[in-house]
Amino acid sequence: MPVHTSGSSQGSRGRGAGLGLALASALAFGGSGVAAKPLIEAGLDPLHVVWLRVAGAAVVMLPLAVRHRALLRRRPALLAGFGLLAVAGVQACYFAALSRIPVGVALLVEYLAPALVLGWVRFVQRRPVSRAAALGVVLAAGGLACVVEVWSGLSFDPFGLLLALGAACCQVGYFVLADQGGEAGEEAPDPLGVVAYGLLVGAAVLTVVARPWAMDWSVLAGSAHLNGTAVPALALLAWIVLVATVVAYITGVLSVRRLSPQVAGVVACLEAVIATVLAWVLLGEHLSAPQVLGGAVVLVGAFIAQSSTPAKGSSGPVATGGAERELSARGTAA
Repeated sequence: MPVHTSGSSQGSRGRGAGLGLALASALAFGGSGVAAKPLIEAGLDPLHVVWLRVAGAAVVMLPLAVRHRALLRRRPALLAGFGLLAVAGVQACYFAALSRIPVGVALLVEYLAPALVLGWVRFVQRRPVSRAAALGVVLAAGGLACVVEVWSGLSFDPFGLLLALGAACCQVGYFVLADQGGEAGEEAPDPLGVVAYGLLVGAAVLTVVARPWAMDWSVLAGSAHLNGTAVPALALLAWIVLVATVVAYITGVLSVRRLSPQVAGVVACLEAVIATVLAWVLLGEHLSAPQVLGGAVVLVGAFIAQSSTPAKGSSGPVATGGAERELSARGTAA
């Protein structure tokens, strides 16, 4: 049965908790690049770093997978879809795109996902979308263009753009699948179990793609340099596995359950801003004026998107005007 809350204070607390989890997820995901770059510079292939990240997280979450093994019988399609799209698909498509187009362009195309989520909600699920959410997506996309300085790499490869768009579509799958079953109350699939099996499926798929048996394992026994400071490679890997993957996915799925796919998607755009700021602080990379301005625009877009949207489970309408005045509560989700 759908779960509804009756008081505005309950809705505010639910939205506050959801936003906190979404920000924590963006922070965790955003910190992955800062830790991965020294490992890549030390001699690891980027795809091998991705495999270590997902496979390590799958091992950490294995006890939870055993605990929630009933999900294999109850929701096999959800678990397979989450692993293929939200874990393996995003990673494989994004890194394949990087081999053909500039990083900034790949990031910008991948983070078209919030706009695609709005399209999914409006035209597939046939649920109304608030004007605030749409405006937030537009602002976030424009701000991201400045953050990644998309104009610095304008020689486009059509297949590379297609791969980046594939990453965006897989990210849509992440938000939509994270929301599946959340309206079922106590019968909803446990998010920890979904993440655990998603990582196991993703690790299996990426093993075929990354071929880790060809990896230079000796790099992990040495040190990598973080802005001139020697750091044990295993410490960086531990951060990537435990924080940038396990914590990031768990808080991300929980935030979607408490907010909505479209709002959580806009807030997730902060990941690129956080990654840029952390690279500036920890790696000494230059942060230009357009990047600072773009980051501010992304923040504004995320604020607008969430400010006029009720928390999941809230029964009150949202005053956004026109035909889109009411945003359906979780109980009306398709």
